[in-house]
Amino acid sequence: MMQPSELETTTRSVAKHPMNRGTNRLSTPSFHVQNHPGANSQPKSNIHSRPNQESSLGEKTVVNINHTNNTNNTSKINHGISHHPDNENGNPPKIQPRRGFLPVLQNHNFLALWGGQVFCQLADKVYLVLMIALINTQFHRGEETISGWVSALMMAFTIPAVLFGSVAGVFVDRWSKKAVLVATNIWRGILVLAIPILLWLTRDWHSLGSLPIGFLILLAVTFIVSTLTQFFAPAEQAVIPLIVDEANLLSANSLYTTTMMASVIIGFAVGEPLLVGVEKIWSSLGGTAGIGQEILVGGSYAIAGLVLSVLATNENQPTQQTESENTPEKPHIFADLQDGLKYIQGQRPLRNAIIQLIILFSVFASLTVLAVRLAEIIPEIATEQFGFLLAVGGVGMAIGAMLIGQFGQRFLHGHLSTYGCIGMAAALAGLSVFTSNLWLVLILVASIGIFGALIGIPMQTTIQTQTPPEMRGKVFGLQNNVINIALSLPLGLTGVMVRFVGLKSVFLTLAAIVLIVSIFTWYNSPE
Repeated sequence: MMQPSELETTTRSVAKHPMNRGTNRLSTPSFHVQNHPGANSQPKSNIHSRPNQESSLGEKTVVNINHTNNTNNTSKINHGISHHPDNENGNPPKIQPRRGFLPVLQNHNFLALWGGQVFCQLADKVYLVLMIALINTQFHRGEETISGWVSALMMAFTIPAVLFGSVAGVFVDRWSKKAVLVATNIWRGILVLAIPILLWLTRDWHSLGSLPIGFLILLAVTFIVSTLTQFFAPAEQAVIPLIVDEANLLSANSLYTTTMMASVIIGFAVGEPLLVGVEKIWSSLGGTAGIGQEILVGGSYAIAGLVLSVLATNENQPTQQTESENTPEKPHIFADLQDGLKYIQGQRPLRNAIIQLIILFSVFASLTVLAVRLAEIIPEIATEQFGFLLAVGGVGMAIGAMLIGQFGQRFLHGHLSTYGCIGMAAALAGLSVFTSNLWLVLILVASIGIFGALIGIPMQTTIQTQTPPEMRGKVFGLQNNVINIALSLPLGLTGVMVRFVGLKSVFLTLAAIVLIVSIFTWYNSPE
């Protein structure tokens, strides 16, 4: 019988073997000593006998873990002295994870999150179309323009993104992310469904100055809906790495980007016809006229909340305690924001990824303004059809997202973003030359979408993988904050630049900015 002293001697001999130095250390995993004539009992350690396995123990006892067919991340490990053809260096061979969309689509938690996103994105993109329709039918009088009303509405929608984008991330780190996802959608649904009731109750109220009470209600609802969205966005991004394996994050983000782009296309192309069609169907079913549109948008938010309620995030709630007493520590908003900023500054991959996302969204925001000017120049389309050009860009990004999700795992994230920056710069430069040819413009705008996917999806995946769970809310909150600013500033600056320097010069300037940022991040990349 092998005595404990012999086992210790054997373990030390294996640890001293050249093949087991450095990377292949003996640690706590279970080692299996196979039954043999000289070992008829189990030593009291983490060593268990394994039936149906053959092992030859001669002059030197061999501690061996044979190859198994266990599919649970149990690598084929051989800590023995003898060589194995599949493991010449004594290191455990890596089991390659499954790639592409199939493992992501087989993840029930991801399907729940993705299903919630479908309804939520639909409601988000159609919401502003609904508000503009309500302004046009409820408050528009005579020949006056509604541009002033719409501008006030857009401000109510944008201000929360600037004010609360970062702050929301601090609280998301301390709250249950599933609860945030469900509650924000349910409350947005309730607010939208309450709009017809609130407008009916205040129909006879006097105006506050020159503004009707009903319009102020729309502004208040829009402000609250946008504020809730600031909490939803970082919680959504923080949940993805909790329920999806790191090897499949690129595919998961590709599906998310595809869904987002599809919702953009719906919002720009068929948002208004969709609302009109739903209203007609609702009226034909005998419903009260004028509330079918609110039922579509509010119901979509509510359905998103219900779908997300079946999500299992398996998250560990942070339970920060004070040093002096066993009570939960109160949130320190500004200190937590500072921690998030310091963490981003100290991590080059995160910093580079956020910089590239800022430039990407700035280009897309500028493109919404430039598309109006392109529609004026191109003779085959009318000015008001500029949304058609943006929809083509959305189609391009959806195509790029699908390609990345299926094949992007073969490349480093930094390389993908570099290729995307070079391609986007080339497409922007091409638009500076071909501004009036419809088909070339469509191809180039679609190319911007495709190359934009090569930037956005790998960089978002980098942020998810490089950020520890306890920092994700802060980091994603700050990310959403700066991206919202990046989406807002170009809307005002681009129109001014087109007026003073011309359309072609603006496209060339954007191309140069993308190239400069690409070179900067490439030289500062740790890869």
